[in-house]
Amino acid sequence: MTAITAARSPSHWWQSRVMRRFMSHKLALFGLVMISLLTLACVVGPWLLPYDMLFIDLRARFAPPFTGNHYLGTDPLGRDIAARLLMAGRVSLLVGFIAMALAILVGTLVGVIAGYRGGWINAVLMRTVDGFLSFPSIFLLLALSAALKPSPMMITVIIALTGWMEVARIVEAEVRSLKEREFILAGRMLGLGRAHIMFRELLPNVMGPIIVAATLTVARAILLEAYVSFLGFGIQPPLPSWGNMLNGAQQYLAGAPWLAIIPGAAITVAVASFNFIGDGLRDALDVRSDTV
Repeated sequence: MTAITAARSPSHWWQSRVMRRFMSHKLALFGLVMISLLTLACVVGPWLLPYDMLFIDLRARFAPPFTGNHYLGTDPLGRDIAARLLMAGRVSLLVGFIAMALAILVGTLVGVIAGYRGGWINAVLMRTVDGFLSFPSIFLLLALSAALKPSPMMITVIIALTGWMEVARIVEAEVRSLKEREFILAGRMLGLGRAHIMFRELLPNVMGPIIVAATLTVARAILLEAYVSFLGFGIQPPLPSWGNMLNGAQQYLAGAPWLAIIPGAAITVAVASFNFIGDGLRDALDVRSDTV
């Protein structure tokens, strides 16, 4: 095992050079700070607000932001927007992270097996990937959401089922390029099993692209959940999500634009921040980069 470990390609993501590259990427750092603050606010914020997401104050209907204790105003029922926004953030971020984990798990498993085994196994698995990719993801997502009960867990699973294919393609290409390298040949000569080589030798060497794909998959999942919920096929009230908050705000755009601006801004910040982090990780993990 020592010989195999020594033969592996250098530069794992936690090494200091990669960290320096990431820390020098200003947009990535900005995205990391924003996501950290947004996540902290969604986790802790609802406990610090004077109202919960279901409290109705009929005397304060359509209150604009910074009115009394309603820091972000109220909705048509007099519910506090700040409380609903942060609770919706819990839901949307949780959907994004769980959908990402499921998509990465399925895509990585398919990609590693297809890339290493090759032959008819590769052909079957990758043609399956091509078959899924031949359907526009958003229409497949809407069809599944309309056919199934739109609970948060169901929406999460559906988003994951429409997002693993790109991960499988990335992992399959990386594994196919690595499987003839010296450390894999050494493992075969030592009699290591296929599962050991795939998941103990190859998989750690493709973690860079997987990590980048994971950050971008979270952004995609948050955006898809918001899109489906905005159209009414996603998470249903009274449980808030950023998407169904936008759905409820569309008829009040002229008189109360903050009802749409606030959740729209939250979606923009979350998606843009994850994309910035993904760009920073891609640059930091690029072995061809001259930055040290």
